[in-house]
Amino acid sequence: MTQPALIAHDLVRVLGGRRILDGLSMTAAPGRRLGLIGENGCGKSTLLRVLAGVDEPDAGSVDRPADLGYLHQEIPFDAATTVAAVLDDALREARADLAELDRLGADLAELPDGDPRLPGLLAAYGARLEQAQDREAWDADRRAALLLDGLGLAAVGPQRTLGSLSGGQRGRLALAALLVRRPAAVLLDEPTNHLDDGAAALLEEQLRSLPGTVVVASHDRAFIDAVCTDLLDLDPAADGPVRFGGGYRAYLDAKRARRLRWERRFTDEQRELAELRRSVEVTAHRVAPDRGPTDNEKMGYGHRAGRVQQQISRRVRDAAGRLADLERRQVAEPPAPLRFVPDALAAGPDTLATGPEQEAPGPLVTLHRLRVPGRLALDALDVAADERLLITGGNGTGKSTLLAVLAGRLDATGRVHRRPDLTVGLLTQDTAFERPDRTARDTYELALGPDHAERVPLASLGLLAAADLDRPVGSLSVGQRRRLALALLVARPSQLLLLDEPTNHLSPVLCDELEEAMGAKGPGAIVVAAHDRWLRRRWQGREISLNP
Repeated sequence: MTQPALIAHDLVRVLGGRRILDGLSMTAAPGRRLGLIGENGCGKSTLLRVLAGVDEPDAGSVDRPADLGYLHQEIPFDAATTVAAVLDDALREARADLAELDRLGADLAELPDGDPRLPGLLAAYGARLEQAQDREAWDADRRAALLLDGLGLAAVGPQRTLGSLSGGQRGRLALAALLVRRPAAVLLDEPTNHLDDGAAALLEEQLRSLPGTVVVASHDRAFIDAVCTDLLDLDPAADGPVRFGGGYRAYLDAKRARRLRWERRFTDEQRELAELRRSVEVTAHRVAPDRGPTDNEKMGYGHRAGRVQQQISRRVRDAAGRLADLERRQVAEPPAPLRFVPDALAAGPDTLATGPEQEAPGPLVTLHRLRVPGRLALDALDVAADERLLITGGNGTGKSTLLAVLAGRLDATGRVHRRPDLTVGLLTQDTAFERPDRTARDTYELALGPDHAERVPLASLGLLAAADLDRPVGSLSVGQRRRLALALLVARPSQLLLLDEPTNHLSPVLCDELEEAMGAKGPGAIVVAAHDRWLRRRWQGREISLNP
């Protein structure tokens, strides 16, 4: 049975007066797994909702398979429904396929050769057989048990009601039910949120085995690389959204090459614009005759001077026309990559910044026999002045607790020694600001001071879009508030920078830029607590793992 494709034609979606989708077209073919990547707010979730038919586009259309599953929807059952009932509903189609095959097989066995009904029954049997094979109907019950176990739901009793489950458990149950069904098209919005390594690996394996279409929006770079055959980058670009073939590693190579082309085009255009402006402004004055006629030229001087002025005017008009055309179609400047502000710039022109080579000897922080009852036990840890330290471990092992102790925000027993006058910056998982009514720009300036904010403008860091700088902090998304908090740390680096799950709510590209910035020399010591598999695999510094 040929699986249908998922096709979008010229989609337009306007929300809050802003065009989130602007004439987007795409095809997701059977057997292909398309990843949607980009910053929060670029349209990933909006596109998924339109593709699923949950939202109608303001213009354009979608051709979708009838058998489509969309993860982000709430489970269509009330709070009193049991886990067993949800799974029975997910298994219903597979069981119906098997029952129909049994019925058709029995009918075929009873028909004599040459019966005119035979071709029709054979065709129906063949179509149902292909559908059952695509759904792996014979394996559905075993697959359901495997998924429940792999997604951490094996201990949840079948008679538990949905109302008694946590939000994370309900989300994982919805994911299990969708994968049990194996629909012709699967749409997923951040499916690895709250999944441990084992559960994420199981999800990747299941999606790779699907014969139909998969479209997934995700910030999880390891997941994208393991699952996707194609990527659609919805971040702003010179020519709009761009599709890349291959996984995340291939995307990175193509993205670097594309960025270089964008930068080269922007540089070339700016050079041409400068030359055209100079030509329009000064060419006439430089070319025009600047001397009077000689006695021998007086009779023809006026005629020749007129021809020269006509030529000059034509050149100026031509240059002005080219200038106006180029100004209309010039590409935007590529956004600056994230970088920690150099010490000298952060400190200001009248202050001598102390670089790592001028630091006093010895560690910044020393911990010995550290105990936070019920949360953390650590025998010893030294953090050097140029440390790059990754802290790993499962949920509840004390990663955030350790960062809070290092920051001096949480008391603990044992010995904790910090270098005198140590400056510490901490990015927590839950970002909150005292005055949600203040704009992002004002919050940034008040935190850093007007002089510092002028030296290092918020817009120059590439963490918030220009349209969001003057929005109240309280109206920003979780990811935008987190990026504002990160901007404050980037703009004024501390001697000890502590980052708790820094890649949460960041686009893959911004995560890459942050990792590259952390790997550079300076701005001091950096300690990161992370579950991000991609970050962990590529970490170049020291690593410690906290055990339960």
